[in-house]
Amino acid sequence: MKTPAIELIDVTKVYRRFSGKQYATLKSALLQRSILNELNPKETFQALQHVSFTVPKGSTFAVVGRNGSGKSTALKLVAGITKPTSGTVLVDGRISALIELGAGFHPEISGRENVFINGIMLGLTKKEITQRFDEIVEFAELKDFIDAPVKTYSSGMYMRLGFAVAIHVDPDVLLVDEVLAVGDEGFTHKCLDKFSEFKRRGKTILLVTHSLGLVERFCDDAVWLDHGEKKAQGDPKRVIGQYLLDVESAEEGYLAQEDAKAKEEVAAAEQVAATSSATTAEDTADSGPKNMFQANEGRWGSGGVAITGVTLKDKSGTAGHVFHSGEPMAIELALKADKPCHDFVFGVAMFNTDGTCVYGTNTDIEEFEAESLTGESTVTFDIETLELVEGTYKLDVAVHRKDGAPYDYHRLLYTFRVKSRTKDAGIYRPRHQWKFSDSAKLSRKSE
Repeated sequence: MKTPAIELIDVTKVYRRFSGKQYATLKSALLQRSILNELNPKETFQALQHVSFTVPKGSTFAVVGRNGSGKSTALKLVAGITKPTSGTVLVDGRISALIELGAGFHPEISGRENVFINGIMLGLTKKEITQRFDEIVEFAELKDFIDAPVKTYSSGMYMRLGFAVAIHVDPDVLLVDEVLAVGDEGFTHKCLDKFSEFKRRGKTILLVTHSLGLVERFCDDAVWLDHGEKKAQGDPKRVIGQYLLDVESAEEGYLAQEDAKAKEEVAAAEQVAATSSATTAEDTADSGPKNMFQANEGRWGSGGVAITGVTLKDKSGTAGHVFHSGEPMAIELALKADKPCHDFVFGVAMFNTDGTCVYGTNTDIEEFEAESLTGESTVTFDIETLELVEGTYKLDVAVHRKDGAPYDYHRLLYTFRVKSRTKDAGIYRPRHQWKFSDSAKLSRKSE
């Protein structure tokens, strides 16, 4: 087994919530004896709870999880910025940390002076900083701004300078939080190249990031934290798979709540449909807006035929709201006709969150002739493969007469989310493959 570079052993970190209670002096605070132990549990929260993991020397290790899961707290403990409430944190080797944007920089003095101050804080001598200064400035791409006060820097410039100093300290252990998110694409590639160089030289990297593709391609191991607890550790693809399932479950719960609100509106409108059933569609004025695609969400129609339920199902037939690009999805409509009906059309339409129609069709467009609709029935719109890019989508469903007059129109009342490991752009994702001539050589990143 490889020698550990970092070890967290049964680590718990408790923070005090702000309650408005203030101590006038340090003495008055100390006279309270153990302040933390005497706090009401509601006045504290556990950022980490009995977390243990080991990062072997020379490995690139990722910490993933939602915001507030304890990722940054774990890095701060490793960096020595804060101490654990209980448990042990061990680090073997010189640490360089890029945890908070601009941490250690003084805004009133120049970038040049901050490089020297930051380098000394990270353990370099003035002579060593002088020898590496030109490399730091060149890497940070700040030659024209290095003598300007850092308070005049953009967030990207802050990050570039901080990262450049951190990596040129030549640490044994590099800690990097999500600060790379503020960099442009070109600089991000430079950082990743530097990570690869560190790996080749046997350095240890502990990385906190929301870029799961980066974790899968670049990291040797990963740990997933959730609400301060360790949920999984091991192969990055396996850990990320578990993490994404949990994220999808949370999204499912949220979208289910949104769907429940829509169903409440449907239930309320059913009463309207029932009371209007004695009136013919020709006598009813509630025909809805003239342009359906410009209408706000809601429900309208003459009644007589009602959509009593809308269910979205995955490939196993399970009802849900989160689906995967390229997999099947079924839209199931439950209907009720108050009396036999011979003039009817069923329609569905999908929209993205900008209101752009992704796709729409109905049974009349697809040349189905209406014959009869009686009592309760079910209509299912089966999608063999959901060729949509990742995103959130809204659904229109309707039953109307052939001339377009609605019996029951549900406008943007149902939400579903499409997930994809491929982060392409647009709306529609056609089935495709790439082909290359012999002179154009490419390989998969995962290979």
